[in-house]
Amino acid sequence: MFFVYALYSVNFNRIYIGMSQNPSKRLTEHNAGKTKSTKAFIPWILVFQKETESTVNARELEKYYKTTTGRRIIKEIIDKL
Repeated sequence: MFFVYALYSVNFNRIYIGMSQNPSKRLTEHNAGKTKSTKAFIPWILVFQKETESTVNARELEKYYKTTTGRRIIKEIIDKL
């Protein structure tokens, strides 16, 4: 199983969207500063994850959530927190 996930940095009001087989482990890696693109915006919280059956499906979903429409959906989820 693969997951598409969204992280949110409360301190910087930033969203990061990625894919992984283990989103909670990836969150730990992001917060440990192991990912160059997210290191400057620590701490991150996991606000969204969606399970898919293959990497191909996960990649398509990741691309969708990185669009304006997809980010709008993620922002609506964040606003409800």
